Amino acid sequence: MPLLTAKRPRSFVRVAGPDAADYLQRMLSNDVEALAAGESCEALLLTAKARVIAPLRVLRTADDSFLLLTEPELGERVRHELTRLRFAAKAAVELEEHDSTLVFDEPPPGGIENAEYGRPAWEVLDADVNGELVGDAELERMRIEAGTPRYGREIDDRVLPAEAGLTDRAVSFTKGCYPGQEPIARQHYRGKVNRTLRVLEVTGAPAPDSEIRLEEKVVGRVTSAVPGLALGYVRTEVAEDAPLEIDGAVARLH
Repeated sequence: MPLLTAKRPRSFVRVAGPDAADYLQRMLSNDVEALAAGESCEALLLTAKARVIAPLRVLRTADDSFLLLTEPELGERVRHELTRLRFAAKAAVELEEHDSTLVFDEPPPGGIENAEYGRPAWEVLDADVNGELVGDAELERMRIEAGTPRYGREIDDRVLPAEAGLTDRAVSFTKGCYPGQEPIARQHYRGKVNRTLRVLEVTGAPAPDSEIRLEEKVVGRVTSAVPGLALGYVRTEVAEDAPLEIDGAVARLH
């Protein structure tokens, strides 16, 4: 079978210098100091109230150098926030330009792990990769079916990281403090979320913010959709087999 590939638009921020590891360890939600050169992890840059500024894939390229991969619209925001809070830390924070290509199923040399699409995938930077190109529409379907949140759709100021499933993949509960750590830990250890991000089988492709209803009660909202599938936030008390409706059409939890 031909190698499957896809383009993955990104912004990139380089953090490098003697204090780079210590600084990012104090700023991000995951244990980036534990990474060896060539390893990566997911992490979040958060406000003090644990709202997401940016989801990140953090690649350690050397002992004193890290490359942060984020959404195309967030590169300057990440650079600004990390520069603004740097104070005396000896770490340069700069935007970089790279081209990212997804490679599915077979790990390429130097590939950066990507867990967004429900199947093994890696990103390679600035390389020509021959293979069958997955189109944007099919890539979006794969993301939705995998239940992966995207900034500006599933991730915004209304959403807690735990509601989007981000604490499972991008948060360390054993590392030291970082902005937003206290509310993240408090929710994890003492509370529970009232809604979670779910995949739904739907009719058509309902618009973002369409109401998800159970009889006469609104129990959630749609965030992303492709024909036949949607992502949305649904209240946790809704049963798995509940007969839901979106825009008057039948919908079910997937």
